[in-house]
Amino acid sequence: MVTLGFLIPLEAKLGKEAEVESFLREALPLAEAEPATTAWFAIRMSSSLYAIVDFFPDEPGREAHLQGEIAKALTERAPDLFEKPPNIIKIQVIAAKLPD
Repeated sequence: MVTLGFLIPLEAKLGKEAEVESFLREALPLAEAEPATTAWFAIRMSSSLYAIVDFFPDEPGREAHLQGEIAKALTERAPDLFEKPPNIIKIQVIAAKLPD
């Protein structure tokens, strides 16, 4: 069961959209390696607006993700790729449907 998550909107710098998409695709194996990351999505909302949305069963799992490799890479690459630093929004799941 997922109870907590993060919503992280990301605005690509002009001309960096392809690099942002590559960065997000390369993050997938890192998310797959995290046992407490129940679901992880990298999405595009417009030509330059992206987001990472991820979900966890509990606070220790969410905190482990925040201390993990994706967060480190995001912090390191943010000045080059994004208009402003990532705004990491903590979210709570009210209802969810996930595969068995």
